[in-house]
Amino acid sequence: MDGQCALCGLSNSVRICKNEEGKGPAFCSTKLYQDVIEQAFEEYKKEDIGTFAAEAARQEASAYSHDPRTGMLMPIKPRIVETMDFCRRMGYRRIGLAFCGALHTEASVISNIFKENGFEVVSVMCKVGGVDKANLGLTGEEKLRGDTFEPMCNPISQAKILNASHTEFNVLLGLCVGHDSLFLRYSEAMCTVLAVKDRLLGHNPLAAVYTNHSYYAYLSGKSLPVDEEGAAAAD
Repeated sequence: MDGQCALCGLSNSVRICKNEEGKGPAFCSTKLYQDVIEQAFEEYKKEDIGTFAAEAARQEASAYSHDPRTGMLMPIKPRIVETMDFCRRMGYRRIGLAFCGALHTEASVISNIFKENGFEVVSVMCKVGGVDKANLGLTGEEKLRGDTFEPMCNPISQAKILNASHTEFNVLLGLCVGHDSLFLRYSEAMCTVLAVKDRLLGHNPLAAVYTNHSYYAYLSGKSLPVDEEGAAAAD
């Protein structure tokens, strides 16, 4: 049996992963993989990994504050602020920014924000090198513009350039599915993702998840709901 945490229907108050006296279903990963979890915890005992994990946990806590009126926890920092806070916690000053060319304007703003906050920035765009997609074996039919020069995304070069630049922490901005995977594979420094690529949804892929009951119902094999007048409910 495989772990299926996404399908757990228990509340946080009774989940074994959230409560020392809690419980879990038969497919609970905490119950199924105790040996793997113990092995993983050995990694946290390594000084560099342990420090990184501890600062990440402290960063998580610092992203909230208690509402003075209700006492309830509320978020207080956007991700870009958290990214800079975490770099300060870790003593990182030299940040790599690997970005998609479609987000060049955003990359310029982000680079300037980092610099204004005291960081050094090395930035590299996805098309670096200007290598034609034909070098990957793509035909004209597989390109966007037929048998013309069309530069490939080059995430391995992005990663290696930042490696050669001795960046201490790399930030990904809008790399394509698969290209981000290759960058993460070849980056020597630890990485975080500031934003992912979603061409259709303005780089907000969760919009399709949040509207899975309406506009994107088809993703779950469902028809678009209709109201009692027969019109599409998502109109």
